Amino acid sequence: MTLLVVVVVVSVLGAFALLVLLISALSARLMISPPRQPLWTAPGEVGMAYEDVTFPARDGVGLSGWHIPAAQGTAGPAPTVVMVHGWPWNRLGALSTSPLKNLPGSRPVNLMPVMEALHREGFSVLAFDLRNHGDSGTSRPMTSGWREAYDILGALDYLSSRGDVDEQRTGLLGFSLGGNTVLYALPWTRGIKAAVAVQPLTSSVFGPRFGRDRLGPLYTLVGPLFELFYRLAGGPSTKFTDPVVDARGAGETAVLYVQGKGDKWGSVENVADMVAATPNAIEPIYPDTEERYGGYHYVIDNPQVVTSFFDRYLK
Repeated sequence: MTLLVVVVVVSVLGAFALLVLLISALSARLMISPPRQPLWTAPGEVGMAYEDVTFPARDGVGLSGWHIPAAQGTAGPAPTVVMVHGWPWNRLGALSTSPLKNLPGSRPVNLMPVMEALHREGFSVLAFDLRNHGDSGTSRPMTSGWREAYDILGALDYLSSRGDVDEQRTGLLGFSLGGNTVLYALPWTRGIKAAVAVQPLTSSVFGPRFGRDRLGPLYTLVGPLFELFYRLAGGPSTKFTDPVVDARGAGETAVLYVQGKGDKWGSVENVADMVAATPNAIEPIYPDTEERYGGYHYVIDNPQVVTSFFDRYLK
């Protein structure tokens, strides 16, 4: 083998190794420090009265959100739904499809229609940005709902301080990361009557499925490096963050799961395990979809799925 061939081979291998390291680092960055999505509208733009609110998470991280009172004509303190967004969104969802601002292969998500539907049906809504997202404070790294559960507990503490909220009629609605966060929070409170988890996920299931869908065989090299970078940044092992385990602690809370059948990143089987573990799980909904974002849009396009559920358990 000539010297020139050796140099070429070494250069190609070095460039390939550098590419793998770069992809691994960028992937880990999405978890360690999610890019912030700016808010692009507000409830007032669609005719809903609202209040900008701030409150601390149970562990002190500052959180920002909106409190949207129930539609006029609702007598007395209203039942309230706390909405929890996905990763790396904000309280509105996500508009950007740039790989630097969102997950590669993602689609825009607008949660405002769900807020409107709940508002019209007589529910107050508390929509807020999770830590490391939107306008809320920083507490790196993101932990797939494990540490973010403190944010929901802080939201419930905040609601208990308001005179226009009926604490005995509070529900949770979480999408993706938000669905995980709901499941991690439920064992720590007995005040939640009903909860909806839209496409929650187990990291050790989601990560490889997402990686193989976006990177193909290259994920075999990227996956372990991603895990290493994430653990070095203080993240928990993805093997030990499993909402299936915490779902067992949901108590008497009625929990509705929604999971698209065509989701290439999440899995019906994974969510079915959560359903089986949940003491008071309601018949889950598995809509026909073509990809992961179809599951979110199923709820956005059919908000009566969640309004009728909360009507049943909160009114």
